[in-house]
Amino acid sequence: MLWVNLPENSAVPKDTIDPIILAIDSGSSSDLARYLDASISLNINGQKGDFSKSQAELVLKDFFKKNPPLNFSLVFRSENNPSLSSYIGDYQSGQGVYKVFIKINQQDSQPKVYSLGFVKV
Repeated sequence: MLWVNLPENSAVPKDTIDPIILAIDSGSSSDLARYLDASISLNINGQKGDFSKSQAELVLKDFFKKNPPLNFSLVFRSENNPSLSSYIGDYQSGQGVYKVFIKINQQDSQPKVYSLGFVKV
């Protein structure tokens, strides 16, 4: 029998955003903030702006408070470039369904969200 030991950081890229998906699915702005870049572009149903990480956390906290999650699932992944990835998801709340647009860059093997949008369908 042959045993192969792989380093722990050799995870497939798709697994690197799992904590981000879980944070959105649970509506946790504080968990999501851990993965925000120092400056982030936000689009919350047409209200767009560039925010610092702490400002973005407050905007997201308000969004999640007004739109508590019922379900979140990814519907599209673009991970062709190892340092830049894009994702689209469906976010369902009691107030409606939103398309979620997530853009991530890898910094020191950590995913950082630099653009995030919630657009009501």
